Amino acid sequence: MAKIEIFTTKVCPYCVRAKALLKRKGVAFSEVDVSVDDDLMTKMIARTGGRQTVPQIFINDQHIGGCDDLYALDAKGGLDPLLAS
Repeated sequence: MAKIEIFTTKVCPYCVRAKALLKRKGVAFSEVDVSVDDDLMTKMIARTGGRQTVPQIFINDQHIGGCDDLYALDAKGGLDPLLAS
């Protein structure tokens, strides 16, 4: 099963949307709330190459991007193979 990490904040509608897609796919993921810890936000920004928006999604340590990126990957059939790996 794939290792999925999603960096979020408490009041982010895009985070809710991204998590909903992952839940519909039936996969487990770890959620990291960056709104409560500046160090976590700094680590997220470093891992994403400078992106400061949430959500930021990683599958098997590969940076997928944000919510729109996740949905685009799913629309072109690329998400399910990553989730199965």
